[in-house]
Amino acid sequence: MRALFLDNFILIAQQVLVLFVLISVGFACGKFGVITEHASKKMTDIVLYIVTPCVMVNAFQREFTHELLGNVFIAAGVAVLILAGSILIARLVFHDKDMARRKVLQFALIFSNCGFMSLPLQKALLGDDGQFFGSIFVAVFNVFCWTYGLADMSGDIKQLSLKKLALNPGILGVVVAVALFVCRVQLPVFAADSVRHLANLNTPLPMLIIGFYLSHAQFKKAFTDVGAYIMMALRLGVIPLLVLFAMAPFGLDRNMVIAFVIACSAPTAATTTMFAAKFNRDVELSVSVVAASTILSIVTMPLVVSLAYSVCPA
Repeated sequence: MRALFLDNFILIAQQVLVLFVLISVGFACGKFGVITEHASKKMTDIVLYIVTPCVMVNAFQREFTHELLGNVFIAAGVAVLILAGSILIARLVFHDKDMARRKVLQFALIFSNCGFMSLPLQKALLGDDGQFFGSIFVAVFNVFCWTYGLADMSGDIKQLSLKKLALNPGILGVVVAVALFVCRVQLPVFAADSVRHLANLNTPLPMLIIGFYLSHAQFKKAFTDVGAYIMMALRLGVIPLLVLFAMAPFGLDRNMVIAFVIACSAPTAATTTMFAAKFNRDVELSVSVVAASTILSIVTMPLVVSLAYSVCPA
């Protein structure tokens, strides 16, 4: 058991290290001005509006079976339970009077970087199945983020917009992907190859963007705020382990379990800072916890995911 865990840890750590090499390149580009604030925003737009939908479509370009369709519904249901459980934990743990701080810590705990950080790792470790289940998790994540997350961080339910939700690229990509899958439409070779090449950008571009933002991040507040320590322990360790041991006994698809553990072990979503800035919450704290949790995840992700491989052997 120990040897298996060590083998898995080394394998996964190598894949995580690849991501952090790419992040380091982005960090250096940020420090030396090769990537600017304007360029990073445009790169983010490319990832959100072009690359992410292509990832979704590419993940669902597979032979239709009723079993696979059933797995889609099961995976979506499990993802809903995971995010609902995370909301409950966040509300139970963080309830101090400083609303600006509380909202940031709650949001940071609930929402992981399951798109930028997890999808590349799911693809590398689990192949097409990993990307398939990871895409389902991202779709549910986007629904929660742009409904509950938006309303809670803003403190105003009027911020909710069905139009914004319907036009969210992550959700649109899944709708198109599922429609093609259910209708058993296979893209012609030239289109499928184009979508696949664009989807492959989901590894390097997000890592460069993360690296750029780390190059300008301040870590001080994350390591001087007790709540930030608690949040990161829950986000990087407790929640993914709870997900693993809750899913493992039910005989679910092994790749689904591991893919979801990867998604839940990812660091805090960069959306935390975006929403904190928009709604006048504690921006300094949000930047710190995003940056610090990203750095810490180079150790925690291999540990947690290796345990998942040991608990769910092939």
